[in-house]
Amino acid sequence: MEDSNHTVVSEFIFKGLCASKELQIFLLLPFSILYLMVVVGNLFVVILIIIDHHLHSPMYFLLANLSFIDFCLSSVTTPKLITDLLKENKTISFGGCMSQIVCVHLFAGGEMVLLVTMAYDRCVAICRPLHYTSIMGRQKCIWLVVISWIVGFVHAISQVLLILDLPFCGPRVIDSFFCDIPLVMKLACVNTDTLGILINAESGILGTICFILLLVSYTYILLTVQHHSKDGSSKALSTCTSHIIVVLLFFGPIIFIYLWPVNITWVDKFLSVFYSVITPLLNPAIYTLRNKDIKNALKKLINHK
Repeated sequence: MEDSNHTVVSEFIFKGLCASKELQIFLLLPFSILYLMVVVGNLFVVILIIIDHHLHSPMYFLLANLSFIDFCLSSVTTPKLITDLLKENKTISFGGCMSQIVCVHLFAGGEMVLLVTMAYDRCVAICRPLHYTSIMGRQKCIWLVVISWIVGFVHAISQVLLILDLPFCGPRVIDSFFCDIPLVMKLACVNTDTLGILINAESGILGTICFILLLVSYTYILLTVQHHSKDGSSKALSTCTSHIIVVLLFFGPIIFIYLWPVNITWVDKFLSVFYSVITPLLNPAIYTLRNKDIKNALKKLINHK
């Protein structure tokens, strides 16, 4: 037996999405199809942007990175969710649980910063079009993406380090389909109220800063275009609609899951599914369906074949 100060729980058990075996079997095919669409959709966007030289611009470079992060974010939890639908005992090792937490916060934190970078790119393109190529150079774009990954990594490591040494010596059932920090902390053998505040503060600061920067960027874009055009508001809205929808899809579930004062289990599960499956599926669809350059590249690819 390990020391009382160390973890003695070697694995956790997920309750999964629901208790009904019939419903779990029913959900197997829809979730498998949705995840396949996430993989194909996002990787297709990445490959299309790489192979078509007309899409070798800062905006599409950032979009390719967003699609890759969405693919990674969905792949952290969804495959296990699907395979667990067939299992009676939905277990995950302690190491696997910590790895899930690291990966979820790495990709989610990175996507937050990347969405800010994409807003900055649109801000420069619309508000300072004559200086766009000099401001958004290739090297700067690469550094902006690298920074988003660094911020995501620091955020993930800081989160997991705070809970890694918690003693887990009794309960090990997590009422979800993946390891989420608030649910894992509930299983610790010590009071985690102070730690919970610290973790929420760290996540909240990153999320709030990113959300404010996004709000300022898109407000500035809308005001700038409105000022320079008679029908500016509609044009500005049309230009930024895709970006704004993606931002809302990303931040909406996060706000409800982590900042909503009342925790309702089925709502949290639904929003977690939305966050890990639906949002990564909708992002490439939103950009592809509304973007002429990507549609033209797709047509060229089809005609070439």
